[in-house]
Amino acid sequence: MADSTECRTTTEIASQPHTWRRAAALVAQVRDVLPRDGERVAVVGCGTSWFMAMAYARLREAGGQGETDAFAASEFPVGRRYDRVLAITRSGTTSEVLDLLSRLGGTVPTVALTADPRTPVMKAADSVVVLDFADEESVVQTRFATSVLALLRGHLESAGALPAGTRPLSRAVQDAERAVAAPLDPRLCDAEQFTFLGAGWTYGLALEAGLKMREAAGAWTEAYPAMEYRHGPISIAAPGRVTWMFGTAPQGLADEVARAGGTFAGAETAGGSDPMADLILAQRLAVALARTRGLDPDRPRNLTRSVILDSHA
Repeated sequence: MADSTECRTTTEIASQPHTWRRAAALVAQVRDVLPRDGERVAVVGCGTSWFMAMAYARLREAGGQGETDAFAASEFPVGRRYDRVLAITRSGTTSEVLDLLSRLGGTVPTVALTADPRTPVMKAADSVVVLDFADEESVVQTRFATSVLALLRGHLESAGALPAGTRPLSRAVQDAERAVAAPLDPRLCDAEQFTFLGAGWTYGLALEAGLKMREAAGAWTEAYPAMEYRHGPISIAAPGRVTWMFGTAPQGLADEVARAGGTFAGAETAGGSDPMADLILAQRLAVALARTRGLDPDRPRNLTRSVILDSHA
């Protein structure tokens, strides 16, 4: 099944190799406001932005840069000490993020990463990094989220702090170029259920893949840390159902899924794709499934581009 080219979401997904390059080029301009080696850092966001925060937190800490926690903005433990707080918000208007930045004002340096320089977050945070080249018209967030992660990943790489086994960002961009053009596996397009798995930093990507499928296509999806999958969730593996691994799979897991009749997909092997490029495939699949089900991926049910609570209206 081919992707439709008639929706904004598809266009934005396909632009990611370009926006990742732009993000990499931005690193040198903003490094002074990004976390420094040895700082204790918290990263916050909502929805997709929270999942990118999780991925970055694991990358930074595994790279030896310092303790790094990720929180949904509404669940941030105010009172816990951090040297810097990063807030990811595409719209710059998300109520929970703005509330948190207001509460933290004057107590800890705050940095916001946003797509829109005309929004309240520009004044709410001490410093702001604007990725307007990655902004989106679609409600479903794709390229902004991955471009933020590319920026933060590029910053780690520039400091020599990428964890062992993590590809250089330039290689991830090359993999992304292939991912936007590769045909989708028919087994995935015909599946009734998807379980996404990750380990370390790729667990955030697994959560994000599941969210994209639910948002765009209303699909039945779940996400787990890879080693936890055997502790119950594997019970739903069956013919017509997919287990999709971001990164290298635990030994023997693919065989267990096959014995249950399920399809095992996405696992990185020697010469395989970067996990961020695999996320592009999941984004494309979400659009394809939405089209098959008669849904409009640009206008997902029950969603708006930003969650703004009544008190902020």
